[in-house]
Amino acid sequence: MKKKKKSWKDMPPAARFGTVIVGAGQLAFLVAAQRDLSRRPAEQIRGSKKFWRLATLVNFIGPGSYFAFGRKRLPRPTRK
Repeated sequence: MKKKKKSWKDMPPAARFGTVIVGAGQLAFLVAAQRDLSRRPAEQIRGSKKFWRLATLVNFIGPGSYFAFGRKRLPRPTRK
């Protein structure tokens, strides 16, 4: 038998709330990655900015990969 796909109205309120929260988190993560890409010089990014812009569009995996692997680590300033 084929299951009927649930619509938004059929979902319990807690499931709707969870869906909205996860969606907002995904959007915030995407915006943070895109903003960082815009502000960071190309020399501080591993690979091309164009690649990372496209990669960040893949749900949580893209922005997470950018923050974990796409940015070069800057040397810490030395204290005098």
